Amino acid sequence: MLTGLLGGSFNPAHGAHRRISLFASQALALDEVWWLVSPGNVLKPAAGMAPLEARYASARKAARGAPIRVTAIETEFKTRYTLDTLRKLKRRYPKRRFIWLMGTDNLAQFHRWRGWRQIAREMPIAVIARPGYDAIALASPAMTWLRRWRRQHSQDFIGAKRSAPALVILRFDPDARSATVIRAADPDWFRRAKLMIQRDMLTHRPVTASAKVRTH
Repeated sequence: MLTGLLGGSFNPAHGAHRRISLFASQALALDEVWWLVSPGNVLKPAAGMAPLEARYASARKAARGAPIRVTAIETEFKTRYTLDTLRKLKRRYPKRRFIWLMGTDNLAQFHRWRGWRQIAREMPIAVIARPGYDAIALASPAMTWLRRWRRQHSQDFIGAKRSAPALVILRFDPDARSATVIRAADPDWFRRAKLMIQRDMLTHRPVTASAKVRTH
């Protein structure tokens, strides 16, 4: 099973998350995509960060009917860094092959993540272009290092998917939707979320905000 991993706050999840996931799934011949809903992220301000349960619920709603599984597995792993999360996922699911999915906004600051070179060695990376971030992402310290492993076409990348480092940048019609814009228009969106008991789509355990904040 070839699985794409899209991590984020999903504060809230929305149609653009779904659209880029389906686009990446088609471009890279993925069997499914997993959304890793983070307990938190110190690279983003705590103010305005909705509770995990509300963000998870929004992700389940946005992913409905698509080959996307939503998980807050980091609350079980109790991992603080993405690198540790990815290593634990690989150990727990040894029969799966993973591709890390990220936007160019994350590529621009990837060098600030702990062990980012090790992340690139753990699994191939597919970057989805986002309007306004291409120039800074392509000039970033991480891209300077990753450039030697860049594949120019998704088919070349698929052929190298068994090895890492490998990187491809995927481009498709821009989607202007963003969680920042949604929160600006409706900062209390999460207060209306129906927070019934939710079970994680991977672990099948109740989703609770009991883990430490992820620090990348």
